[in-house]
Amino acid sequence: MFLVNKTYYRPSKAARYLAILDTLAQDSQVSQNELGRRANLSGAMVNQYLKEMAETNLIEFERVNGKSFRYLLTDEGEARRRTMFSSFSSETVQIYTALKAAIVHKLANLKSRSLVKLVLFGASETCEIVLQALRATGGFEVMALVDNDPAKAGKTLGGYVISPPVVLDSLRPQAVVITSYGCQEEIHGQLRELYGQHNVEIIRL
Repeated sequence: MFLVNKTYYRPSKAARYLAILDTLAQDSQVSQNELGRRANLSGAMVNQYLKEMAETNLIEFERVNGKSFRYLLTDEGEARRRTMFSSFSSETVQIYTALKAAIVHKLANLKSRSLVKLVLFGASETCEIVLQALRATGGFEVMALVDNDPAKAGKTLGGYVISPPVVLDSLRPQAVVITSYGCQEEIHGQLRELYGQHNVEIIRL
């Protein structure tokens, strides 16, 4: 597993322990550089973590040659990895569920105002969550899924074919939902220019 180092999701020591244990479970001969990349740690910190794990009987060092070691999970280390991964997965699902609930709330507001014919703009991971929320809420019609990236045109996401922005010229949705967090301002300006005179509501998540 790889850790993400974002503003609201700084890796904890427990998360770094899990990243190292999980990597070693897959490859006992992985380099310390690769362990550092996956756990978002410097080489010196990886060495410190490995030493702590050896001292607490989570891993064992096995010399391969004069310079290299294998890092083997002990039974206790594997048991700790499974327990930690279960907790990590549970927390991840809780975060996903909270995000989905927030999106459902926004969609419910659209539905209460009878804005049900939608275009989704942004074929991203966020869009996948929005599509699931739309299915859970029911009563919406997705007229198109649009993205500015030419490489995505013609591919599918959540059962919808991704279209280039040119299709918007022939569509008159009641609302466009921006389903990309990365370029919201740029997309919002693009949509205002296109739909500014047509009473189409532009929704940012």
